[in-house]
Amino acid sequence: MEPFIRSDQFHFIKRQAQILINGHSSVNDRNVLQALKGLSSDKTYGRFEDLTDEQRALLEPIASVHDKTSAELFLEHIKAFVIPFKTVTQDHVKRLFPKVKKLKVPSLHETDLRELTYLSWEDKGTNRKYIVTERNGKLSGVYGTFTPIHQKGICAICNGLEEVGMFLSETKGAVQGTFTKRGNYICQDADICNQNLVDYTELHDFIDHIQKK
Repeated sequence: MEPFIRSDQFHFIKRQAQILINGHSSVNDRNVLQALKGLSSDKTYGRFEDLTDEQRALLEPIASVHDKTSAELFLEHIKAFVIPFKTVTQDHVKRLFPKVKKLKVPSLHETDLRELTYLSWEDKGTNRKYIVTERNGKLSGVYGTFTPIHQKGICAICNGLEEVGMFLSETKGAVQGTFTKRGNYICQDADICNQNLVDYTELHDFIDHIQKK
């Protein structure tokens, strides 16, 4: 069976597994637990379109999660079927930002690409944050200034309450010679943001807003 689970879907399933763990540790009523299991299963299946019988069978054990150990075993099993973020080389990333000179690209050798819905890094020297996303099999990149605000806020990408900063990107305006700045508050830590991201449409909406002309 080929990988069919996106990273954001995998993190959504993780969240459902944690809900089940919490439920089993705090609820004794069997009927309530049964309802919780059914709800978690339905929500998990609902994140996919046209599941095959084999794919559905792979996800079915979500209902059996009851503690940390069973959750880890289930998640480790399905992780083999998570679609990894598209492999990119440093030269590939540099081509996404042709106007940026001396682009510093992080090493991805130790990065688990199955955990990424998007790739991001900061260049402290230029106060820039770079974001690489994949849509319809194609990579695209945006960059902008990033200013931490040293407090928690709601991230525009993952909707999580985390340490955030203001991301501002500049695009050409409708009138020649003019520029428009657009941005929003996003997570300071991209790894945490990826873990929180359970619906990739939020990411795409953010990128569309940034690139809007």
